[in-house]
Amino acid sequence: MTRLAQTAGLNDIQREILATVRDFVDKEIIPVATQLEHRDEYPTEIVEGLKELGLFGLMIPEEYGGLGESLLTYALCVEEIARGWMSVSGIINTHFIVAYMLKQHGTQEQKDTFLPRMALGEVRGAFSMSEPALGSDVSAISSKGVKDGDEYVLNGQKMWLTNGGTSTLVAVLCRSDEGHPEGTAPHKSMTTFLVEKEPGFGEVRPGLTIPGKIDKMGYKGVDTTELIMDDLRIPANRVLGGTTGRGFYQMMDGVEVGRVNVAARGCGVAQRAFELGVSYAQQRHTFGKPIAQHQAIQFKLAEMATKVEAAHAMMVNAARKKDSGERNDLEAGMAKYLASEYCKEVVEDAFRIHGGYGFSKEYEIERLYREAPMLLIGEGTAEIQKMIIGRRLLEEYRFQG
Repeated sequence: MTRLAQTAGLNDIQREILATVRDFVDKEIIPVATQLEHRDEYPTEIVEGLKELGLFGLMIPEEYGGLGESLLTYALCVEEIARGWMSVSGIINTHFIVAYMLKQHGTQEQKDTFLPRMALGEVRGAFSMSEPALGSDVSAISSKGVKDGDEYVLNGQKMWLTNGGTSTLVAVLCRSDEGHPEGTAPHKSMTTFLVEKEPGFGEVRPGLTIPGKIDKMGYKGVDTTELIMDDLRIPANRVLGGTTGRGFYQMMDGVEVGRVNVAARGCGVAQRAFELGVSYAQQRHTFGKPIAQHQAIQFKLAEMATKVEAAHAMMVNAARKKDSGERNDLEAGMAKYLASEYCKEVVEDAFRIHGGYGFSKEYEIERLYREAPMLLIGEGTAEIQKMIIGRRLLEEYRFQG
C-alpha cells in the first residue's frame, strides 16, 4: 500500500478485500489498460476476473449470493480499480447502481429474480435517465410509459447509457401519467422500468434499439450508447417497486451513491497521476540533477499529494455517512465536486511534470489527461453539485431572525 490515501478503522475482511483488488489492478489492469484504451476495446478478460473476485456482488446481500459489504468497502475498491483504468470502474458502477436500486426499492419478486444473477455477474446492469435534449434537468424527461392491459408501452430516446451494449438489464426512467392527474409535479409522475434485453447492438429486443458506441475523447473501452424505445412492451411487474410515480426518488437514491462512486474514481485517477508524476520526477534530470530536487517540482508534488489526501478523506466520510443510514446528499455532493476538480488538477500537474513526453501516447499520463474531464460532468456537473450543496447548507443554517 502507498503512504497516501490510507483509511483508518477498516476491519480485517475489508483490508483483505482491498489488498486482493489492488494486487489484481497492479497485475491485470495497469499493464494492459493503455493498450486496450487506445484500441477502444472492451476489457473482457478484466471483467471476467472481477466476476471471479465477486466484485459484481460486493454490496448485494449474502441472502442473494453477494458479499453484503458496505458502501465504504465498495468505494475503496472502486478507487483502486480507477487507479488502474477508470473505464473498468464505470462498468462496475452502473451495475452496482441498478443492484442498489433493486435492493432498496424492488419488490420481493424482482429481488429474487435479478439479485442472485447480478451477484454472479450473469445479469449486468445499466441505468438510463439522460436524453438528447436534457442533461441534469431530469424533470424535462419526455420518454413515456403508457399502461396497456398487463403491459406498459415505452417510447422515447435515451442518451449517455454506460454499458448500453453489454448490459442485460436496464433501469429506464420514463414519464407515466397513468394515475397522476394533469398538473402533477413532474418528479411525481415518473417511473423506473426494468428492461431486460440481449447484449449487443442494433435491435436487442422488439421495440428496443442500441444504435452503437458513441465515440468519446476518453473513457474508452466501456460502451457508451443511446437507447431508442419504439413501442417497447414490458410486463407491468417490471415497474421497479411495483408502483408508478416513484421513479424520480428511486433514481436520485441511486445517483446519490453513484456520486460517492464518482468521487472514488476521481481519487483513484488522482492517485495514479501522482504516482506517475513522482516517479518520473525522480528519473528525469535537468541541470545536473533529478527534477524532483528542484523546488518548483517539490511544490507541485506537495500540492498534488495534499489534494489526493483531502479528496480521499471526503469520499470516505460520504460513504460512511450513507452506511450509517443518514442522509448524505451534502457529503456526497461535496466529495464528488472536490474529488473531480482535484483529480483534474493533479492530472494536469503530473502532465506538466512529464513535459513534452506527457503529450505522447506512449506515456500513461496522456490517457489520464483525457479521462479526467469525464468526472467533471458524470453523475451531475460541478454546477449541479454546488446547487445541491448550497441548498442543503441553507437548510442546515436557516436564518432564525
